Amino acid sequence: MQGESEARGGIVPSRIPDTLRLSGRLTVRLRSDPAGVVEVPAHHNPTVSIHVGRSVFVACDRDGVRHRGLSVHGYSDIVPAGVPSRWEMKETDTVLLLSLSQKLLKTVAEESGLDSRRVEIINRFQMRDTKIEHIGWALKAEMETGFPNGDLYSESLATALAVHLLNRHSSQSREIAPLRGGLAGHRLKQVLSFIEDNLGQELALKDIAEVAGLSVSHCKTAFRSSIGQPIHQYVIQRRVERARSLLAEGQLPITQVALETGFAHQSHLAHHMRRMLGVTPKAVLRGRSS
Repeated sequence: MQGESEARGGIVPSRIPDTLRLSGRLTVRLRSDPAGVVEVPAHHNPTVSIHVGRSVFVACDRDGVRHRGLSVHGYSDIVPAGVPSRWEMKETDTVLLLSLSQKLLKTVAEESGLDSRRVEIINRFQMRDTKIEHIGWALKAEMETGFPNGDLYSESLATALAVHLLNRHSSQSREIAPLRGGLAGHRLKQVLSFIEDNLGQELALKDIAEVAGLSVSHCKTAFRSSIGQPIHQYVIQRRVERARSLLAEGQLPITQVALETGFAHQSHLAHHMRRMLGVTPKAVLRGRSS
């Protein structure tokens, strides 16, 4: 990488993206790294790294452990404080970084009756956690829409993330039984990767079911159990989110963005964007240029 950078868990690229900082409690960044190697020094605060967009093969060495695999949209790494890491990407990789302050974690731990001197956030590689996802996407939406809900909303999300990390991803985590009836971990990852990498194409249920190794009816039921929404709703949601990101970059006209994200035409994109986000493609472009 060129120039000084603070990256995943600590370093930032030379091209500074939108950033949300909350009185030292939480830092949120959306950033991309080109193909290659990124060395990340140990950071004072634990960081959650959520993969965004197209699937990318990533290898990571962290805390004496090496993990290699496909990074899929929504899957997360958790990097504990004081742990350096080395990342190797085969293609450009985009992540949403959520860095929580030790002060906030200590406060939340004490309020939860935990010994803040003994609790530690655990190292996690490429796992799917729907609560982390939801919090991350809510914070990302705040950045992309100009923080319309104010500090109180973002601070409540930061506190919710701290509570969840302590409950599910710390040395004092409570065991929670896994969901039943959904897609197995590797199958779900394959299906989400297939959807993500083909958002701009025709996505037929039979093709998605084939990737899952299930019948169409069984795949629909298992997907809903795993994700919490039907396949077609998830696909439209991801197309709208991808379109918003492309529009925010300001490189393509609305018509081209609609085609790139699998919509038949511009009005089709506008309809779903208004329904899901409450804004129009033109409004997103205006926000970019304002």
